[in-house]
Amino acid sequence: MNKIKAAITGVGGYVPDYVLTNQELESMVETTDEWITSRTGIKERRIQKGEGLGTSHMCAEAVKNLLEKTNTDPLDIDLVIVATVTPDFIFPATANLVSDMVGMKNAWSYDLQAACSGFLFAMSNAVAYVESGKYKKVVVIGADKMSSIINYKDRATCIIFGDGAGAVLVEPNEEGLGVQDSILKTDGSGYTYLNTKAGGSRFPITHEILELGEQYAYQDGQTVFKFAVKNMADVSAEILERNNLTGDDVAFLVPHQANKRIIDATANRMGVESDKVLINIEKYGNTTAATIPLVLWDFEKRFKKGDNVVFAAFGGGFTWGSMYLKWAYNA
Repeated sequence: MNKIKAAITGVGGYVPDYVLTNQELESMVETTDEWITSRTGIKERRIQKGEGLGTSHMCAEAVKNLLEKTNTDPLDIDLVIVATVTPDFIFPATANLVSDMVGMKNAWSYDLQAACSGFLFAMSNAVAYVESGKYKKVVVIGADKMSSIINYKDRATCIIFGDGAGAVLVEPNEEGLGVQDSILKTDGSGYTYLNTKAGGSRFPITHEILELGEQYAYQDGQTVFKFAVKNMADVSAEILERNNLTGDDVAFLVPHQANKRIIDATANRMGVESDKVLINIEKYGNTTAATIPLVLWDFEKRFKKGDNVVFAAFGGGFTWGSMYLKWAYNA
């Protein structure tokens, strides 16, 4: 019997209806459509509106889409992992809420926080559980309501981020398809350059904190850009070398959608032609943990069984990584 691999067998997604365009941002901060597009590749992003709607609501819609497409009974799901930096509450976990909302009553669930690399880190957890034989059906969700922690007077962040959720079903595969390898890395010394300072145990929310605006996401753009370009590109090249692959062997690169220039640098370092690089940053912006599964959702019909696919991401923490898999199905 072949060794069990963990394979993605379905993809679902959800983005809110409200579209925040570059033109609308021009009325909010000192910027222009040309400035944003030339530096990031972003034209618009989706924003979740409505009182009392959290990340869990987007997750639930993405999972409903996933289960319907794969004809999966929610009661058959064993485990739910939500990667997010914008949970509904400090506790309980957003994954607990999603399981209840969708009727995944037999699953246990938890949240995982690795910023923009969160989906890769959560996928690595799912792989371990499935390859061990412990679980047969794991739902991995990457989701963030970034609008909830963005200061729309801060040009450095408000032009970049959007809201959305993507979900995948991970199941055993005995054909040798699925996740083949992953390289995941962290460096806590980078926390000063990309963070949300307040709201945790070190700096609890106070009136002073709110007045200073330290409950919002902060980014030192130039420093983060340099770290991201080097590390995301290097780890993606490393995973090819480790598996005796070249850019020609890769069917698709699915990169975290942070910045078009970072994506281009990663593809160049790997030797992957531009037509193999999947990008939707222009319409969603950076949805943090949701970017990679939303790319899968948008481009699912292009994947063919057996395709060599590489995921790559870089996020706050610092966190970064790459994952190599053989696609397991024809959409």
